[in-house]
Amino acid sequence: MRVDVLTLFPEMFAGVFGSSILGKAQDKGIVSLKPINFRDYAGNKHGTVDDTPYGGGGGMVLKPDPIFRAVEDLLMARPTGAPAPRIILMCPQGESFTQRKAEELAKEEHLIFICGHYEGYDERIREHLVTDELSIGDYVLTGGELPAMVVIDSVVRLLPGVLGNETSAISDSFSTGLLEYPHYTRPVEFRGWKVPDILLSGHHANVADWRRKEALRRTWQRRPDLLKHIELTPKDQKWLEEIRAEQDE
Repeated sequence: MRVDVLTLFPEMFAGVFGSSILGKAQDKGIVSLKPINFRDYAGNKHGTVDDTPYGGGGGMVLKPDPIFRAVEDLLMARPTGAPAPRIILMCPQGESFTQRKAEELAKEEHLIFICGHYEGYDERIREHLVTDELSIGDYVLTGGELPAMVVIDSVVRLLPGVLGNETSAISDSFSTGLLEYPHYTRPVEFRGWKVPDILLSGHHANVADWRRKEALRRTWQRRPDLLKHIELTPKDQKWLEEIRAEQDE
């Protein structure tokens, strides 16, 4: 996968792209991560990429020409026959980013992220250039760089070969529609707190049932809204009834 990030602060990405899972994914050749300063496409001697909004008002607005030039330059450099990239605008007005969206984007070959600053973007960028607008939450940051890092990390870890254990991403919270079940490791007893006996039993079917039930329990306790969007089996329904009954005792 190829990921290009249009930003006014490419230096912000150096540590993130070069460390941990993202750094290893690049070393393995699984992904190419490149921040690009779109001020280089300003087309004026001062490198100006923003201007005051028509109609008045506070703040500055990102001009369309530098963004269009930068994206078009990337498109022209694509290999012949390569599929069109997804062009993603990081914006508080965008679609809420979810695990399902991460899984969708992980199937793409090329992603281009646009990180803005100031008051906003010229509307023509939204209307005629981008394919997706994404938000990581109902709050406002100083720019799109941090949200882009979040989305990129979430997507890249899903690519084959990135994680050491391929089942890790499958069992993550939200990948199954539920929050993840509790985890334990050595020692068996720590300060009087013990690992549940069933996890020490070696009975894989019972362990799988325990994990599913605990995932249901955690989801019901912390994010019951998620249960409305997944298909529950008869066994799941039975466990949920037991969980509710235990809570009422």
